[in-house]
Amino acid sequence: TARAAPAPAVLAAAWALLAAAFLAALLLLLLLRRAPARRLGGGGVVSDLFQDLIRYGKTKRGCGQRPAWLRLLQVPKRWFTHFYVVSVLWNGFLLIWLFRAEFLGGSLPSWIQHVHHALGRDSQSEDMGNEHFSALLVLLLLWLHSCRRLAECLWTSVFSNGVIHIVQYCFGLGYYIAIGSTVLCQVPTNVRNGEVLSMQICWYHIVGITTYIWASLHQHRCLVILANLRKSKSGKVVSLSHSVPFGDWFERVSCPHYFAELLIYVSMAVTLGFHNVTWWCVVMYVLFNQALAAVLCHEFYRKNFSSYPKHRTAFIPFVF
Repeated sequence: TARAAPAPAVLAAAWALLAAAFLAALLLLLLLRRAPARRLGGGGVVSDLFQDLIRYGKTKRGCGQRPAWLRLLQVPKRWFTHFYVVSVLWNGFLLIWLFRAEFLGGSLPSWIQHVHHALGRDSQSEDMGNEHFSALLVLLLLWLHSCRRLAECLWTSVFSNGVIHIVQYCFGLGYYIAIGSTVLCQVPTNVRNGEVLSMQICWYHIVGITTYIWASLHQHRCLVILANLRKSKSGKVVSLSHSVPFGDWFERVSCPHYFAELLIYVSMAVTLGFHNVTWWCVVMYVLFNQALAAVLCHEFYRKNFSSYPKHRTAFIPFVF
């Protein structure tokens, strides 16, 4: 029985470290929630910086009056759109190169092969299973996800005057470059694959893509619900204030769009065939990153709306 080629060691370690950092931030936040309220809004430069780095948009209201020097390091939250512009361009570029190498007899650029080697991928390793085709599918799913999110930012979402820290902004730009590169690094760079496409489709591809479509549809519906809270029936923006959302997965959790994001990345792990350690480290990063944001949003809703449904969990239905 063929075994999966070893995952790029450096990449797996990097994503695991990043996941651990966000888990630590989540645990620290939960610890601070048990502390006296005065500790949440102050406590020195380190505490102020920590709160400012983990919060964005409406949740920044929860960290009290921020020092002037921190307010200088913020950009509009609507700049989230830039993340998806970068992702569509960069991951579209990688998708074209991988498609050419897979079906048109081309080869990946030498600089990509050097990056593969630096990150721990053996360029001479054999293609075990359907790694090339699986990676191509995941890169396509990632690119389509970015296209949809870009379209939603441009034509669906209604951004308030919320802000994000400049570090969060730069991190987001780098993330969408790193995530596509991570997919590309999951396959050997010098292997040609001449099998017929239909013969390469496995059951886990079907399960993964089905889950991806299901989660994407729910995420879109939830984002439409959020946008409609600020629009009239005719579609005109009438308010930038925050309201309690209802409908779809909002009936169970405060942040179903974050939960859907996690499911989308899980679906990509399934599409890669379950065994990819590096991508599961990515999933763990998304889990803790989105959980941290969800806890802050859940806290905001419960604090600002006295009639907020008590049965809703923050992130995962019935669990967390």
